Amino acid sequence: MAQFFSVHPDNPQLRLVRQAGAIVKAGGVIAYPTDSCYALGGQLGDKGVMTRIRAIRQVDEDHHFTLMCRDLTEVSRYAKFDNTQYRLLKASTPGCYTFIFPATREVPRRLQHPKRNTIGLRIPDHPIVQALLAELDAPLLSSTLLMPGDEFPLNDASEIRARLEHHVEAVVDGGACGLEMSTVIDFTGEAPKLVRHGKGSLEPFGIEHG
Repeated sequence: MAQFFSVHPDNPQLRLVRQAGAIVKAGGVIAYPTDSCYALGGQLGDKGVMTRIRAIRQVDEDHHFTLMCRDLTEVSRYAKFDNTQYRLLKASTPGCYTFIFPATREVPRRLQHPKRNTIGLRIPDHPIVQALLAELDAPLLSSTLLMPGDEFPLNDASEIRARLEHHVEAVVDGGACGLEMSTVIDFTGEAPKLVRHGKGSLEPFGIEHG
């Protein structure tokens, strides 16, 4: 049975954040809100967490996981980028973007895209996630809470609890946070390339959405 934490979306209660963080540190999987939509999360280095999230979402090994990071300093540990890319990231974070970069050696091989050795990274603009990341003092391995056969991500914490109470250790209820996923931008080529147009604006990157 999943624990259920009702956390204030603007002023997260530290006691509840610590309890959710302890579950992650112990190898648990949590459902939690972000600045785009709800996501599944767990400990970065835990192979079992990856396997469980893949099973919940019914995705294969080509599925791109995302590392939720606190800031650009943390991103730079896990991604390789140049000064121009750094300036673009600085101007657009925190926000509703997932950036794909070549992975550094800090990223476990199993977390990297198997064919491209890349990793997706996010700096979310949501007080609950930022509080959780501060508590963990590490990135959160993450994947959008989009269930098999559903058109949109789950957005109601009570429904998430009903559908996933035997599959996750905790549901962090931060209220409704939206159905639109993050905008995904690939930075592995010469110019930023749009992979998925979501909530984040394309304007900072000079990309036109056709």
